[in-house]
Amino acid sequence: LSMIRDLYDNSIVAYKTASRQTVNLILDTIRLAMKKEKVAAELQLHSDQGFQYTSQAYFKLTQSYGITPSMSRKGNPYDNAMAENFFSILKTECIYRHKPKTFQEANELIDRYIYFYNHERIQTKTGVAPLSLRHSA
Repeated sequence: LSMIRDLYDNSIVAYKTASRQTVNLILDTIRLAMKKEKVAAELQLHSDQGFQYTSQAYFKLTQSYGITPSMSRKGNPYDNAMAENFFSILKTECIYRHKPKTFQEANELIDRYIYFYNHERIQTKTGVAPLSLRHSA
């Protein structure tokens, strides 16, 4: 799962799944986010130091969209806590509970869960679902 989480409201702005982490998976996720979102501010995109995020193609694409890449320090997962937090929530509330048997089943679960997460799951910090906060601003 490659996903982009907006730290303004914690919503998942865009996501893609594949059977392997590849540079193209990441690039497609960024393209999807930029296609879906109307951006009026400076963008920063934070990631870990995976090979996808250190590739020339990643830097060229972020530059073409005016995105400033930000990267975790080597071996420090706390720097990427917001992404790791979402992955933990997804696993605990969805994947471990339903134990998908196939890639297609996992994709369907992830699609439904991200919809639930964005539209219905109340965030402790704000008291509303992520997209409720966005649409009220």
